[in-house]
Amino acid sequence: MKILMITSETVPFAKTGGLADAVSALAINLSKQGHDVRIVMPRYYKIDRSKLTPIDEPVAVAAGQSETWVKFYHSKLPDSNVPVYFIDHEQSFGRDGIYGTKAEPDFHDNPYRSAVLCHGAFQLCRFLGWYPDIMHAHDWFCGLVPVLLKCVCRNGYFAHTSSVLTIHNLGYQGVYGKDSFPALGLDWNLYYGGGLEHHGAINLLQGGISCADMITTVSPTYAGEMQSVEGGFGLDGLLRVRTDVVRGVLNGCDLDTWNPSTDKLIPANFSYKEMEGKAKCKAALQKKMGLKVDPKVPVIGIVTRLADQKGIAEVFAPTYGSIYSMCTNMNIQFAILGSGEKWCEEEIAALQAKLPNLRAYIGYDESLSHLIEAGSDFFLMPSRYEPCGLNQMYSMLYGTLPIVRRTGGLADTVEQYNEETGDGTGFLFDALTPGAIYDTVGWAVYAYYNKKAHIQKMQKKGMQKNFSWDSSALNYVNVYSEALMRGCGINTADWK
Repeated sequence: MKILMITSETVPFAKTGGLADAVSALAINLSKQGHDVRIVMPRYYKIDRSKLTPIDEPVAVAAGQSETWVKFYHSKLPDSNVPVYFIDHEQSFGRDGIYGTKAEPDFHDNPYRSAVLCHGAFQLCRFLGWYPDIMHAHDWFCGLVPVLLKCVCRNGYFAHTSSVLTIHNLGYQGVYGKDSFPALGLDWNLYYGGGLEHHGAINLLQGGISCADMITTVSPTYAGEMQSVEGGFGLDGLLRVRTDVVRGVLNGCDLDTWNPSTDKLIPANFSYKEMEGKAKCKAALQKKMGLKVDPKVPVIGIVTRLADQKGIAEVFAPTYGSIYSMCTNMNIQFAILGSGEKWCEEEIAALQAKLPNLRAYIGYDESLSHLIEAGSDFFLMPSRYEPCGLNQMYSMLYGTLPIVRRTGGLADTVEQYNEETGDGTGFLFDALTPGAIYDTVGWAVYAYYNKKAHIQKMQKKGMQKNFSWDSSALNYVNVYSEALMRGCGINTADWK
């Protein structure tokens, strides 16, 4: 198949979260399976033009109320044959930030920026003379792609092209005032006809959901949660209407980067057969974070965005969160890496001053994230919702047992500990309350001190889990085949 990924971010060129990792990993794995996969994304300010190959001719796209001229560049994903095309438009992308900055968290002209990318993807295909079987749009910023394909472009060269929309996080939808509609470069009849109208405003993700031939999200459990009132963020009704085309496909892991037996960012390598290196990583983590170096005390790691989605209030909120009680009532240590909401950053700083067994680094550090995964005994993820999650997978692969809320991809990947048999790969709870977090951490710590054989059994089971992208890529091929059948009436089983 010929597959074009349309995305706002892709590692290593631009990243704010797991979306960037997922797009590049999926593209590489589909390419390895023999598919012609290409990626198109914006050329942001920080992506150095001098390291890209220009495509000489400027091209006009229909974004906004008049023609917008853009230039294309191209490169490849590292260590692959996957082409990456960049849409260069200084007015839209020549700035810091992908969706916004701290000063302007949500750029006011995001509808126009989104339109430049989405219209530009179609123009790129025309310019190259390469017309994909599947246009795979990722998240709200690319929600216009299914709208354009269904309502504007599915004729001529795109008559045999179908669309797939992947929702990586339903909490982000691209909702803007109705006065932004002209920036999309669409006829006004598509305000309603393209499914974009949302309580008198526009909703870019809603348009994509309305028009996509197939809709995926990043775990089977989250596919169901999106269609509930509690997890639907106002789009649950539409998703229930379209439930016949909704599929949950669990993300995989980058096993070249996240492999404790080969990881170059940790001080000692190890595997489920030879675990000695994990103890060295634990000592190195304790030393680096300024914790007492003690192999007998369990270390609980946290690597997270300090955002409401991640359950931070229930852990860190003053007088309400559970972490102060855990640190004072249990013989444990916390190693924390993250940044985000200012109140939480300040509270963590205050906790460090009071608690010798809690240390944190505010910001992001790739090497430290690997060390926390390798050196911790447990990893805490009390997410309010978690479409897929990757850190719980990394944790299991590194022999670090997850303590997670039973939601989304966490529920799909972590197996509950059985205290009778020692089976399982982690500790799960349901209610997002400080008490539930405290009790579940206490349960894990009790097992650590009193059920060593169970802990070791769980570690080895988790480290042998298969979280590769191979099976995920095959599942996406099945989704693509169904999209072609639904959108164009093409049965890929008949392809020679």
